[in-house]
Amino acid sequence: MELHAEATASQGQRQGESKLKDNRKEPSKGTFMQAMKAVSWAFFGVRKHTDHDHDAVTLTMGQVIIAGLVGVAIFVMMVLLLVKFVTS
Repeated sequence: MELHAEATASQGQRQGESKLKDNRKEPSKGTFMQAMKAVSWAFFGVRKHTDHDHDAVTLTMGQVIIAGLVGVAIFVMMVLLLVKFVTS
């Protein structure tokens, strides 16, 4: 009788563990637009702590680096266009 109770208890623990594993969701991967938004806010130096924490979990280092390079390229082009406009 005790063996049956122990077997039933261990099955219940395994089912409980599998339910815990199913309830844990890994954060979804961030999009390129989310990375661009994070980088643009970083250029201004203004960022909410909750948004920063969310981006730190969802964005990969590669996404942030690529978004940063695109952001720098856009910034440099805008500065060059502004200088050309002012000097002409």
